[in-house]
Amino acid sequence: MNIRKLGDFEVSELGFGCMSLSGNYNAPVAKDHGIKTIRAAFENGVTLFDTAEVYGPYTNEELVGEALQPIRDQVKIATKFGFAIDGTVALDSRPERIRRVVEESLKRLRTDHIDLYYQHRVDPNVPIEDVAGAVKDLIKEGKVLGFGLSEPSVKTIRRAHAVQPLTAVQSEYSLWTRNVEINGVLDTCNELGIGFVPWSPVGAGFLTGKYDLATEFDAKTDFRAGFPKFSKEFMPLNMPIIEWLTNYAATKGATPSQIALAWLMAKSPNIVPIPGTRSEAHLIENLGAQSIKFSAADIQAIDTSLSKFPVYGDRMGKDHMLSIDYSI
Repeated sequence: MNIRKLGDFEVSELGFGCMSLSGNYNAPVAKDHGIKTIRAAFENGVTLFDTAEVYGPYTNEELVGEALQPIRDQVKIATKFGFAIDGTVALDSRPERIRRVVEESLKRLRTDHIDLYYQHRVDPNVPIEDVAGAVKDLIKEGKVLGFGLSEPSVKTIRRAHAVQPLTAVQSEYSLWTRNVEINGVLDTCNELGIGFVPWSPVGAGFLTGKYDLATEFDAKTDFRAGFPKFSKEFMPLNMPIIEWLTNYAATKGATPSQIALAWLMAKSPNIVPIPGTRSEAHLIENLGAQSIKFSAADIQAIDTSLSKFPVYGDRMGKDHMLSIDYSI
């Protein structure tokens, strides 16, 4: 697999998002299945694995730690802190909590260091300088190697980067979620030499073309049941994007998800998408995106086509949207 840089880190140009192995978009998979899928990703060239303490909660870090322990020195592990994990989506990035939970994550991940430690959501009650300072101390201690932010604003990125240089920023970004192109986040990362890691790069599965108007999402196990874009009101209005993408992919001899991932990688050499899947077949399909190369003219043509399809509905549910950093 080709290599890209996130700050000073060298990683595979496609990473692996491990969240869906432990729920959120479905029921958790069996542990053996999860370990097998993670190791299959590594065997096919993936070296960046993304998890978080809140996934499960905690069980995803345990799964990732067990799966990667035999190959720990050959991979980069990214995890996250910042949710209170109290049954709500409340945030807690107090420095004293960061110092406590890093030790817990290290234990679950079976490692003595975290390669990339993200603040999962910006906590409005804790100055970002205090958060960056706490992570800076962990970097000095060798417990963390790189600092990241998830879903930050440009202002927050600059304030944090001034205290502790950021390795990466992670936000949702895909063919149908392009906020970071508009709000300056992507340009700021390119300007400052910060890597950018799109989460949900195939639109929480929507851009695979595998969902239709008959698809039902289980409200007990699947966040998408509460995402407006997937609602019965807005899903029909969003389907034309899939129709176009499916037809375009056919002209390239590719699948819709491969086009979605190749488009992201063509946007900037600093971008490393982290698609997740529970299926080895889908894993191999996603990695096939590496063979698709888009020229600047190709990207312009795709973007022109996409401009004809407005996206209807918020990208997440109300409570999750409230945790996004919109500071200016």
